[in-house]
Amino acid sequence: MTTAQQQLNDFATEQLETVLRFARISIDTADRLVQLQIETAKNTLEESARNVKQFSTFKDAQTAFSNQQKLSEAAIEQSLAYGKNLYEIASQAQTEFSKLIDERSVFFNKNVVSGLDRFVKSAPAGADVAVAAVKSTVQATAAAVDSMTKAAKQVADFADASVKAASTATADAVKTASKKTNSAGSTAQ
Repeated sequence: MTTAQQQLNDFATEQLETVLRFARISIDTADRLVQLQIETAKNTLEESARNVKQFSTFKDAQTAFSNQQKLSEAAIEQSLAYGKNLYEIASQAQTEFSKLIDERSVFFNKNVVSGLDRFVKSAPAGADVAVAAVKSTVQATAAAVDSMTKAAKQVADFADASVKAASTATADAVKTASKKTNSAGSTAQ
């Protein structure tokens, strides 16, 4: 096999491995999402059945109203937990995809530079200036991509912290509102 054929074969193999890794990440993420959906559906069905049984035992409207507040609070907390789990799955997938893209970018840049080095060895005199300019451009592009990747990671970390803080604040607000509603209902009796 010639060197060019070997290089093409190596390139095709690397690309296939990248596609398979991308597919694995996608399938694993889809699997986690489906498992979350199924678990949530099971829990919701079980909770609904318990609630219906519980409501059928109430003798007066005030007891039903009081328990409805508790059930609403529990439902909101479950929704927040579901959203948090969904966000975590998406965040993990994004991290894995970013890592894959970073690795491929570094690999691509190394291949371009090594290809240019091979070209210089067989290029006519004076081509080294043009190759140096291309190398410089590749390195500048790699540095820019690295900077953008770091900035994107900082934004993702900030968004993650914001989502967690918002979830906590929402849960706390629901609890506070529920306590106030229960207190108002108790004093009205």
